[in-house]
Amino acid sequence: MIHFENVGLRYGMGPEILRDLTFDIPKRSFQFLTGPSGAGKTTLLRLLFMSLKPTRGLIRSFGRDITQIPRQELPLLRRRVGIVFQDFQLLDHLTTYENVALPLRVRGKEEASYKQDVLELLKWVGLGERINVLPAILSGGEKQRAAIARALIDRPEILLADEPTGNVDPPMARRLLSLFLELNRLGTAVVIATHDLALMEQVDARRMILSEGRLDIYE
Repeated sequence: MIHFENVGLRYGMGPEILRDLTFDIPKRSFQFLTGPSGAGKTTLLRLLFMSLKPTRGLIRSFGRDITQIPRQELPLLRRRVGIVFQDFQLLDHLTTYENVALPLRVRGKEEASYKQDVLELLKWVGLGERINVLPAILSGGEKQRAAIARALIDRPEILLADEPTGNVDPPMARRLLSLFLELNRLGTAVVIATHDLALMEQVDARRMILSEGRLDIYE
């Protein structure tokens, strides 16, 4: 699904942040991305999401070299990827329900075709009573859960999640993990960036450890 070959990234004339990354994200796979703070995990997720292009090396997403994809085609390709950012990126003028439904509205779907799915997913992540609330009223953990629901609602081919359990309590973290695992069982490849060792120990999954710009993979 995604292939990296000798990928490096630097900003301007500075040192390389990521160096010589070579790996694959296979279809239907599940992996954790971990490593110390500042190692470049979020930057790597942005490369996977095609919002950054490498300084050198090859990234092939869904069979296409991302450096050769016309800019106007990138948004359509990114629709195949669900992403949960650490800063949530909810739209302040939309309710929780409207934020989660947004990817489906953008695709031109009629509300009648997705309303029940949105409501059920919001209930699953513990926001069933917060569907008409604006983001400014939500707690950090509630915003995080809304962002996760928005990333999942359109059944992406790959899910990228940056510290998705960082603002929730352990029971909710386990519930979210079970949601990611179910999505994976249904066919979505999952990449979870996390520092949470307890979370990783609950799943027998590949670990991608990023340190000093280099990546080690343990199957």
